[in-house]
Amino acid sequence: MGLDANFEEAKVPEYNLPDPLIYLDGTKVTNGKFWFRKRRPEILELFERHMYGKMPGKPEKMSFEITSIDKDALQGKATRKEISVVMENNHIEIQMDILIYLPNFQPKPVANFIALNFFGNQSIHQDPNITLSNQWMPTKIAYGIVKHRATEKSRGVRSSKWPVELIIDRGYALSTIYSGDIDPDFDDGFQNGVHPLFYKKGQTKPAADEWGTIGAWAWGLRRAVDYFERDDDIDNSRVIAMGHSRLGKAALWAGANDQRFAIVISNNSGCGGAALYRRKFGETISHINYQFPHWFCENFKKYNDKEDELPVDQHMLISLIAPRPVYIASAEKDLWSDPRGEFLSAKHADPVFKMLGTGGLKVDEMPEAHRPILSTIGYHIREGDHDVLKYDWDKYLDFADYHFINV
Repeated sequence: MGLDANFEEAKVPEYNLPDPLIYLDGTKVTNGKFWFRKRRPEILELFERHMYGKMPGKPEKMSFEITSIDKDALQGKATRKEISVVMENNHIEIQMDILIYLPNFQPKPVANFIALNFFGNQSIHQDPNITLSNQWMPTKIAYGIVKHRATEKSRGVRSSKWPVELIIDRGYALSTIYSGDIDPDFDDGFQNGVHPLFYKKGQTKPAADEWGTIGAWAWGLRRAVDYFERDDDIDNSRVIAMGHSRLGKAALWAGANDQRFAIVISNNSGCGGAALYRRKFGETISHINYQFPHWFCENFKKYNDKEDELPVDQHMLISLIAPRPVYIASAEKDLWSDPRGEFLSAKHADPVFKMLGTGGLKVDEMPEAHRPILSTIGYHIREGDHDVLKYDWDKYLDFADYHFINV
């Protein structure tokens, strides 16, 4: 298995991408009716079988409880709510906690960004009344995560990546869930998190074509929408799935599976997210399966160093979101995530969006830094590293305005 990485455009191999508008039998998709009836299910099944794995439906039992509410949060700007979602299947139970900030000045129901976080809900803001997560999380002393548990010092340590006040001031709600509530991000053979809820009798790990951790996170985002449909403060026709890095991979997969997400946003999602595999630039299938063997289904490991044999590539993942708007963002120094490969996924998904009657991607060439593209497929690349910044959120809010307000 080759673990050396290529960071030179001149060394990108020649490649041929599978055409999202060609059926498996070799005939061409001619209209939207047959896209939704036949080709889209074909592509979705290929991703399930070869990469992300099949995810189950809703659990047998779900309950939703408002565990706290403050109508005078953020100095009166917002209402803060915390929702406990308890899910039970096969007599096994897990709980995920949704933190929601709603703008007080905006008439309800409001459009809502939903994004998973890495270090607990309390990490996104200094608000002392956010419930401190008691779940396992990766130890990071600098973030106040000690012996795999959050401490009071973890409050607000990721606030630079979550401009809550900006989002509220722009009239949007923000919802977040700690990804570890759904499935902790380490390889223990799928004995923790949501997977055991769905094991058949005698099963101890997912089958080779069943969901890994990325699939589990995507599944959790979908269960959050089940709650939003019950909340009169949230406009469930305007739910925006956003994710950074590995959580951006999950946001894209959630949006591909669930058309209740009105907009899907990928921030530096790279390999397994928006970037094309066949370019073999930056992180590759071998890298990601070696470092994170629990993220994808077992079948995906067959494609280590064999990208050209994979029957899909990530432009086809983007096409599954069509005709709903999707935004892809890159960073110039984030070569591991292959910024050009992320843009090219958008470009090669464009024919599907246009066939379905949208404007698709309104540029042919990758734009310069800080020249955001607003169209049905949105894109920007900015200066800097693998991160999510206020600049990125500004553009995501502009994109939401473009599709929700300026129509």
